[in-house]
Amino acid sequence: MSVRLRPRTANDGEVLFRIAAELETWEERTAGTPAPLTREEFDARLSRSAEGDPVEKGLTFVVDEDGAAVGSAVLFGFDRLARHAEAGVSLLPEARGRGIGTTAVTQLVEFGFTRCNLRRVHLQAIASNTGAIRAYEKAGFVVEGRLRQHAWVRGAYEDVVLMGLLRSDHTAGA
Repeated sequence: MSVRLRPRTANDGEVLFRIAAELETWEERTAGTPAPLTREEFDARLSRSAEGDPVEKGLTFVVDEDGAAVGSAVLFGFDRLARHAEAGVSLLPEARGRGIGTTAVTQLVEFGFTRCNLRRVHLQAIASNTGAIRAYEKAGFVVEGRLRQHAWVRGAYEDVVLMGLLRSDHTAGA
């Protein structure tokens, strides 16, 4: 299996729409209220995201496995003074649980530290998303805290786990 991060192409729209529109895992990907997403709304969002400064709006990559799009990875919320950003990875259901997320987040972190001169990368996950938390830990992230009962997820409150990785820890472990 070959996993890499690459720029989005016109052929990736259907895969990215499937991920964005998946209501079952909505809360794992966004803090907003779950709602149906039409293809037209999604296409308009993609158009808007292509405008402006890439660092200001976030750096978005397609997660590619053996030549096929299986997800997206993004660095966003850049703080240019403190040199940190937040990371996120979203995968198709059939790509989960196979190490693709770990590889993608590892490559995303490497890009952030090496190419964007970040000092720190952080992320958050709902506590029940144990697969994502495990993938992030394998990539070097450590749990830095919890926001107790912070997210409303499928009818119940859940903790949000805050995780981070410092460049100094990343390079020491390499």
